[in-house]
Amino acid sequence: MQTILQKKINKHFPVLYTGANGCVAHECIIDLRKIKETTGIDVEDVAKRLVDFGFHAPTMSFPVAGTLMIEPTESESKAELDRFLEAMATIRNEIKAVENGELNVDESPLKFAPHTANSITQSTWDRKYSRKEAVFPSTTKPEFKYWPPVERIDNAFGDRNLVCSCPPLENYEFGS
Repeated sequence: MQTILQKKINKHFPVLYTGANGCVAHECIIDLRKIKETTGIDVEDVAKRLVDFGFHAPTMSFPVAGTLMIEPTESESKAELDRFLEAMATIRNEIKAVENGELNVDESPLKFAPHTANSITQSTWDRKYSRKEAVFPSTTKPEFKYWPPVERIDNAFGDRNLVCSCPPLENYEFGS
C-alpha cells in the first residue's frame, strides 16, 4: 500500500524505489540530486535545515548518494508526522525561492543551517531572511525548537581530521 507519508512527501520531492503500484516499504527515499544540479542545494543543506525545525537529520546518501532516507518509527504520532511534513514543505518553498531567483543559493537559510542561539543574537544580522525565519521557520511551536550548540561545520574535513578531546587511556583504571 502507498503510505500517506510517501504520498504527501512526493508532492514536494521525488521518492525513489516505489513498487509497481507506487508502494514503498516502511521508509521512503527522497531524491535531491536534480535539486542540487539546478540550485546547488544538496542533501546536507536539507538535513541541516531540518535541525532548525527540531528534527534529527534523516540518513543522508544511503543507499543512494544525494538522497535522504525518511524512516519514521511506529511510535511517531500523527501530529509529529504532520509537523515533519510541514517542515519538508517549508524547506521545498525555500528551495523554490532559489529556483525562482528570489534568493541566491549562498544567501539561503538552507546554506546557513543550522542556526544557533549565538548566531541570531549577534547585534548585526546580515542575512537576506529574518531571524525568525532562521530559527522558527514554520508554524511549529517554539517548545519544539532544538538549539544546536554549533553552526555548520565542514563534515568531510572533520572526518579526515578527527580531534579527540578525551583524556588519555593512562588516566583510566582498568580492572584485572
